[in-house]
Amino acid sequence: MSERGVIQDDRGLQGPGRVPVAVVAVLLILTLLFLSACGEQSPGFFRKTGAGAEEGCPRPAALTGAEFNAQETGLRALRKAAFRGDFFAQLELGSRYGAVRATDKNIEDPIESAVWLAMALANEEGFAPINRVERGVFGGLRPLSRYDDCRAHERRGAYARLNRALSQMTRDEQEAVRDRVIYILSTQDAAGYRTLARLHDALYGPYGEPQDNPQAREAIGRRGGRDGLWAATNLFQRNDVDAYLYNYLATRTGDVGAYVLLKDFERSSPNRAQYGRFVEAKARQWVPPFEFYPNLAPASGVPFSDESRPRGDSFEYALSRASELPFIHVGRALRYLGVSEVAATSADALSKREIESLEATLGHPMDGRLSQLERVRAIQMAAVNGSSEAQLVLAVMYAEGIGVPIDYARSFHWFEEAARQGSPEAKFALSSYFALGVAGVADQDKAEAVVLRIDSALAGFAPSASRLQAVLAQVSRSSQRR
Repeated sequence: MSERGVIQDDRGLQGPGRVPVAVVAVLLILTLLFLSACGEQSPGFFRKTGAGAEEGCPRPAALTGAEFNAQETGLRALRKAAFRGDFFAQLELGSRYGAVRATDKNIEDPIESAVWLAMALANEEGFAPINRVERGVFGGLRPLSRYDDCRAHERRGAYARLNRALSQMTRDEQEAVRDRVIYILSTQDAAGYRTLARLHDALYGPYGEPQDNPQAREAIGRRGGRDGLWAATNLFQRNDVDAYLYNYLATRTGDVGAYVLLKDFERSSPNRAQYGRFVEAKARQWVPPFEFYPNLAPASGVPFSDESRPRGDSFEYALSRASELPFIHVGRALRYLGVSEVAATSADALSKREIESLEATLGHPMDGRLSQLERVRAIQMAAVNGSSEAQLVLAVMYAEGIGVPIDYARSFHWFEEAARQGSPEAKFALSSYFALGVAGVADQDKAEAVVLRIDSALAGFAPSASRLQAVLAQVSRSSQRR
């Protein structure tokens, strides 16, 4: 071998057929860059740290863009996605209603912003797939991808923003946030009820995450001596009864997995199973905080539209029966709401302007055609706003499964609301509930039934008057036999 060959060998060729060290180094760097481009996080000293190490996830194109001239359309699209569990749509609504951008100042609403930040934190899309693994020689637990990193960053930011918003609210405003979250999740069938169960279960993080979730641990002050985000982490109080209640409500949807999870819940703590009978009775009387999402409008006039749609066969079947409802009830509800001046007896008697006025109030697209859902919503809205007649009609709808699925707890609730306003028909209906006892909704109480029937009869309700005469005749015969 020549002297020149020996020199080359000393410089790194290490003999014939070997790859130069410089080439190996370049290949290693290119491999790391390729993995980074594919979403893998560079381990060890290649990983960026300090300020700017974490960034928010890029938003889907449909959720971004200048919408100053189409704000209402953009909000409706976001709400539709957010009600269906889109993590990024929920985050974006939190920003929009929080007026992070100057162009959203006209729709600023701290309560609505807090609602969607809380929904995003409770959303499994934000934390469930975030996996942490040991990265070999480089050491330490690392997320598997930058996507995991950016979502962790999003959740950390959402915790801080939610805490800041809740800290500036009164107790009533915080209650409004909590009630809206409960309503939204109650429209998501078994999955929503299971999420509500985790929100109240002390075995999970503040928003149903695993207890070892880093953002949850930071928020409750278990890391680095931080004080914790008290307002955000205490929005939902932990207690076994509520956790059990929502797990039980999940089973009532017919979901098989919910039953298995309920049994796991009962076995997870020695004292939990003892609440079973009490919770079962409570679940039969449970109604969501709202009949539908509050349609309050901020300064922009854009309502908080309810984008939860009927789901499942029972909802679809009940909605298909809305045509059985005499239209005069819808017409009276629309008159009560100020949509029309007279009570229309048919949909054809309503003008396109009147129908669009209702659709705008509901936050529905204004197509000038009155859908079955909008007929139901008209009665629900009138009932919520205090019409005793609409409350009575809605109670019957829930009892019969017309327009809405059969729900005796909700039926009893609306009969009670109408009775408080003096409706003799509602008092008579309640007397029947107490006379018979209905599936745990109202325990049998014949004395209360008689009192309600007397009140109804004194108000001139004929069916009740005839029943009262029968009761008095029976009492009279009893006294004569003594």
